[in-house]
Parts: sequence; C-alpha cells; structure tokens
Amino acid sequence: MATMKNIQNTGLGLFLIGLTLFMSLIFIGKYKLTSTLFDQIVKDKGIKSELFINEIKTNVVGKEFTDPFSFSSEIRKALNDANSYHIKNKEYGKKIWSKPHVLAYDIAKQSGIGLVKENKWGFWWLTFGFGIIGALLYIIPNVITLGPKGIKNNGIFLNSATNRGWIGWFVFIFLVSFYLLLYFAPDYIVNWTYIVDPISETLSGNYAGQWFLYGFLYCVVMVVMAVRMYIKYRHNKYQILRTTSVLFFQIVFAFLIPEIMVRFQMPWYDFKNAFPLDYDFFFKWNLKELTNSGGIGLFILVWGITLTLVIVPLMVYFFGKRWYCSWVCGCGGLAETLGDPYRQLSDKSLKSWQFERWIVHSVLVFAIVMTGVTLYTFFTNTGSVLGLKTSTIQDTYGFLIGSIFAGVIGTGFYPIFGNRVWCRFGCPLAAYLGLVQRFKSRFRITTNGGQCISCGNCSTYCEQGIDVRAYAQKGENIVRASCVGCGVCAAVCPRGVLKLENGPEDGRINPTEVLLGNDVDLMKLLNK
Repeated sequence: MATMKNIQNTGLGLFLIGLTLFMSLIFIGKYKLTSTLFDQIVKDKGIKSELFINEIKTNVVGKEFTDPFSFSSEIRKALNDANSYHIKNKEYGKKIWSKPHVLAYDIAKQSGIGLVKENKWGFWWLTFGFGIIGALLYIIPNVITLGPKGIKNNGIFLNSATNRGWIGWFVFIFLVSFYLLLYFAPDYIVNWTYIVDPISETLSGNYAGQWFLYGFLYCVVMVVMAVRMYIKYRHNKYQILRTTSVLFFQIVFAFLIPEIMVRFQMPWYDFKNAFPLDYDFFFKWNLKELTNSGGIGLFILVWGITLTLVIVPLMVYFFGKRWYCSWVCGCGGLAETLGDPYRQLSDKSLKSWQFERWIVHSVLVFAIVMTGVTLYTFFTNTGSVLGLKTSTIQDTYGFLIGSIFAGVIGTGFYPIFGNRVWCRFGCPLAAYLGLVQRFKSRFRITTNGGQCISCGNCSTYCEQGIDVRAYAQKGENIVRASCVGCGVCAAVCPRGVLKLENGPEDGRINPTEVLLGNDVDLMKLLNK
C-alpha cells in the first residue's frame, strides 16, 4: 500500500510539473513580424486601411517582441485606431471587421519565433506528456488502494478538492481563466497551439488553431479521467459501457472525423451535434458553405435537419434523453469524467430546480427565436427584423450562451456547483430533450419504496439536483425532464431500490403519498 501511495505522489508531482510548464508557455513566446509576411497577411485578409498598415509597419514590423502581451497590444491598438478613424469619417470600406484579439492571434501565429516553435514535440512531452503520465500514475493505483470492487466515496465531503475547499477554488479559478483565454484572448496562447501543430497537420493538413487545441485537450482529459471512471465503477457494466460510448463519440465523431474531412476539402462538421446545441447550424455563413460544398454539404444539411426533427425525439421516446446526454454528448462526457468528483455538489433545493427550469427553457426559446429570425433574413435577403439586426442577435447569443455559459460557467464552475452546470441551466438541446422525455417517452426510473432505508446516497450523488430519495421513499417512478439517466443513483443504492427502465407509457407517472401501514390496505395495492 505504501508503494502505491509513493507512485501516486510521483504521479502528482509529474502532473504538476507538466501543468506548470504548460501555463508558463504563455509568458515565453517571441514574435517578429517581417515586412514580407505582413504584406502577405494584408493581401490574404483583404485589409484596405492604410492607417492600420502604416501603424503596424512603424511599430511592429522588423521588431522583436519577447512576450505575447506587448505584441498583441500593438496589433489591437493599431486596429482600434484605424477603425475609429474610418467609422468617424464613414469610410466603412476600409474598416477591419476582424475582432482585435482574433486578428492579433492570426498575426502572432505566423510571426512566432524561438524555442517553443522550433521544439514543438519536445514541449509537447514536457507538458501534455508529463501531465498524462502523471495523472495516470496517480489514478491507476486506485485499483489497489480503493480495495474491493464497489463505489468508494469515503471522505468526499472532507476533501478540500471535492467540497469547495481551497483546492476546489483553485481549480475553479484555473478553469475559468483557461476558458477566458481560449474564448476571448487566443493571441495570448499561441505557444499552446504550437505544441499541437504536428497533430493538427497529421489530421487536417493545417496548423492548429485555438479550437483544435481545445478539441485535443478535451479528448485527452476525457480519456485520462475515463480511466478513473473505469476503476471507480468497475463493478457496474452500465457505467463502463456509458463511459466507453461517450469517449467513442467524442473522439471519433467530434474530433477525428471533422478534422479528416477538412483534409479532403470538405466542411468541418460534428455529425452527432444536433440543433439547437449546434446553434449556428442555420446561420447564413454555414448554410452558404454547405450549399456550396456539393453532395457532402447537401447531405450534412439534410442530416442536421433530420437529426433534430426526427432522430432525436424518436430516440428520446424509446430510451429517454440518456441516449444522447449520457451516451453521445461530448459536454456530458466531460461532465461524467472530469466532473465526476464534483457530482455531489449539485443543489437539491426546490429554488434551484425552479431556477433551472426557468433559465434552461429561456435559453431554448432564445435559440429558437434567433434561428427563426436568422432564417427569415436568409430567405428574404434582409439584415434585420423589426429594427433588430440579425448579426446583433447572433453575436449576443454567441457571447452569452456559446461562450460565457457553455464554457466559462458551464465547465469552469464544476468545482463549485457540480458537474452538470451547463446541462442543467444552459443547454438548449437538454431542454428540448427534457420536454420530450417528460411528456412523451418510455423511460423512467422505477423505485421499490419498501426496500428504501433513506440513506440518501441517491440524492447526494445525483448530478442533476434531483431529490431521488423523496421518490424512492414513496415508491414513486422518477420521471423528470432534467434526468439524464446516468444511473449513478441506482449504482450507489445499497438496497437495489432504483432501476432504469424503458416500458409502456401507461403507469409511467404514478405520484403517490407516503405509504403508512395503518392507512392503506396493502393487499389492494398488491392486487391492482
């Protein structure tokens, strides 16, 4: 046992070294924009602003910058100065429409020099390599240290990492900071993209961008944390199959296939992503790209519509929303792997449930209205509806929901609010699936109230904030729009009270009062 602990400590040390080196890459980049390269960038991007060009040539071209912050600052200042002047003088044809941090990233990516860019694989091993090996060395000894098979949650509310202690708050700050950089300041993380360039070039033939970096990191984290899931739930076939399924769909359908499609000059597309989670599917730029891509584009368009309107509700009818949220969705896959240590932190209060219902259905309505407006302007060839610009509505949704809610809050808040923050409060597809599941589905969780000992394990570890025990005590089927059918409530029940089933709709919803022996004729209930 002492040997296993030493291995775990070694693994933790390697992981922290890799993580520290990964974070330090933000501060060690070097950049030098040559005149030839800048001229090519101006040509490729169609930049017509002489003011921007002259300011960059004066303050940036030919100079060496030793950090991304000063380099980006000069690019963004030149862009903002130029656009302010052109807007003031109504020279809209010369306005640069790229976002400041995005343009700075594009230029920085091509201007990078020095140690990291010249030693991509070396830094990959020092960061990703150390991190992966270290994490596995920490996780795998649990096969022995956890003892016999069975779900072990010993001390989970006494651990600072899993009960909002200082480690949990540190992870929270780290995750939120990561997503803020990823979404809003990609020019600061150019070195991170360099170290995954070889992998991106192998798959798509292109250098890695911020979203390839995120996709690769996403898959790595899921695989590593899936090993933890396999060990923790190794006695439970349902959990093993479910974990394997989300890994397969995330790695193959959400990462590998779209990247390989790009190599063959096809549109990037995640075939498992259904509207309205794929909220920009009906945006003008995407529809034009699909319609201009020949047969494959038309197939993707038809598939996307069919997936949303036919396949999704049909599958929910037969299997509940678990077929997607627990077996296919990458967001759920990350929540079930990386987020599993935090599942007990979900709020089980009535107020939280009410807030959840209001906000998630509001997001769904927002997505549908935005899509309706988008399609109207697309077919009528107008840019606005009732005085509202379509682009403004899309940008608002993309910022508030696509960036802040899905990334910064949806994942960053795992250590504080539990692992299904995005699924519970922000995912429009989860809301859509939930409505179908609540009113037209064969799925339910059956309970045996006579066997319930009211230990509360089921409620404690429900990631969706459902008070499962309240249903179990009454022997009442659990039919909730929010339930993703993860099955952990059944897995942690010491008495086998809970069971996930797909059965006839009749009798699926059976609200009852608490059964007291003196108040009812048990034989009548038995013979019903």
